[in-house]
Amino acid sequence: MSQLVRQFKDLSPARRFWVPGVIAAALALVAAAEVDIQRRPAGQVRGSKLLWRLLSLNAVGSASYFRWGRRTTPQ
Repeated sequence: MSQLVRQFKDLSPARRFWVPGVIAAALALVAAAEVDIQRRPAGQVRGSKLLWRLLSLNAVGSASYFRWGRRTTPQ
């Protein structure tokens, strides 16, 4: 089992460079989605704001919110 677990120090220098950047980008995407949901009126969000808040706790959900969760015109 211990052979399957890789530690950060075991990664190649290229991966050591990219891993923190990808993590930072994912966290920034989640934060941006949460702020947008907070500030956007409910009429401009497709579906429940609470549901989008829960789905946006990871990068895939946040990207989905920016793609499908926002309305361009208020209703």
